[in-house]
Amino acid sequence: MNKREFLKRSTILGAGALIAPSIASSCMNSAAQPGATASLVALGDDGAFVQPALGYAYDALEPYVDAATMEVHYGKHHAGYTKKFNAALEQADFHSTDIYKLFSTVSTHGSGIRNNGGGYFNHNLYWKFMSPEGGGEPAEGGKLAEAIVADFGSFAQFKELFSATAASHFGSGWGWLLLDADGKLQVTSLPNQDNPLMDISPVRGTPLLNIDVWEHAYYLHYQNMRKSYVEAYWNVIDWKFVELLYMEAIV
Repeated sequence: MNKREFLKRSTILGAGALIAPSIASSCMNSAAQPGATASLVALGDDGAFVQPALGYAYDALEPYVDAATMEVHYGKHHAGYTKKFNAALEQADFHSTDIYKLFSTVSTHGSGIRNNGGGYFNHNLYWKFMSPEGGGEPAEGGKLAEAIVADFGSFAQFKELFSATAASHFGSGWGWLLLDADGKLQVTSLPNQDNPLMDISPVRGTPLLNIDVWEHAYYLHYQNMRKSYVEAYWNVIDWKFVELLYMEAIV
């Protein structure tokens, strides 16, 4: 089996994984209806958290995200966080399937739940934020585009801030666009596998976009040039999905 046949078969198998799990109905905003937000967490019949299917081939985002990185990142790193998250929950005898509630009290749980739960969920978001048909900007005249202009001055200013924040983050972590409790958009970065839903986050809110700046997300292709990876990311962002999350968050 050559590499391309392997990648295609892996994608078919991954797509099958999306059929089996039931989708959690918990939402980041309790008033939101099940939709884009609900698609972010998958549960097996046994109540364990399941790694959602990638949704596209490993090579679908090339040349911006290479197939080798996707294969290792999704198949090894994300799969590992999923397995360790379930193990940490089992060890703690904690059986809640509401990951949003869990994050809101994560300070009361051990580092295994915090780190692996964050790694599981943050990657669920990350894959959904990318698409082979991505790139460009939010739909002109849409509410997300209007909010970006209102809170950052322009899309260009938002892009510059988000890129600089992600590229300059010290060490491993994530860059985030979020909607805060006052209904304002904010950009921040957080260390390791923390996210804005966690009660330990200095900036809390509903995640609308993220970028993984751990080295495993870019080092095979971009080596130490994180800035180049961040710049390439804008070519694959699925703004339709980001807008869906925003619309659900403001209900």
